Amino acid sequence: MDILKQLINIVDQNPDSIMVMRQQMEQRLPAHQHGKAQLLLVYGGIAYLQTEEKDFYIPSNHYIWIPKNYPHNLMFNTKDLYIINIYFPEETTGGFYDELGIYPVSKLVSEMLSFSEKWQGDYYKGSWEFEFLSTLKGALSKENLKKFSIQLPTTDDERLNSIINSFRNRLNENLTLEITSKQSGMSVRSLTRLFQTKLHITFVQYLKMLRIIRAMELIKDTDLNMTEIAYEIGYSNISAFSNNFHQMTNMRPTQFKEVSGA
Repeated sequence: MDILKQLINIVDQNPDSIMVMRQQMEQRLPAHQHGKAQLLLVYGGIAYLQTEEKDFYIPSNHYIWIPKNYPHNLMFNTKDLYIINIYFPEETTGGFYDELGIYPVSKLVSEMLSFSEKWQGDYYKGSWEFEFLSTLKGALSKENLKKFSIQLPTTDDERLNSIINSFRNRLNENLTLEITSKQSGMSVRSLTRLFQTKLHITFVQYLKMLRIIRAMELIKDTDLNMTEIAYEIGYSNISAFSNNFHQMTNMRPTQFKEVSGA
């Protein structure tokens, strides 16, 4: 794909530069990788980053750190998605910078990004912009923030994909393991084993994450109140919904609504 080659060439053509890109070029591209590490910041909307092993969900006012040469592709389904990409040259840094992770944008990082909001293109060592962006990168590992933990595992198993793909439009139903196994013509034991061997997660854990992901979308994209959203995704108890949302995102639904600008 020409646009994919163009993106990789733009990012990697100057290996020693820090590159700031505000155009949304990475959206909906096939899986790709580049020689620079990537800091992808999401403002407005929810971004979806796919890797070979998992689907990562990046809500508004969060960022994802992508190590160099890490295959990925970015998708989205909200109209007001706005992202910023900063690509950093190869360095031996270790630890935090060798692992893919999603974190909330702190006040410090937000202010640094606001200061550099008009920057675009390549910046080289020796320039104060390069030093400023290097300091921004260094600050990420010092904040000791808790990772955003919603990561849906993926599989190429057709039987399992058929089952989990049907969940999204049925989240308000009573989707128990027993009912689902009967509908899919499998025993409870076989379906349990399929989730564990192919997704390395239990049926209940997968469904819980899927419901919270859908809740984030509804909070961001609709005018439903929290009680209506809870019922829409299968919770009859608003307290249980709020507690599970907090467990998954480190925020209450109302807090998420505030930070996402909904």
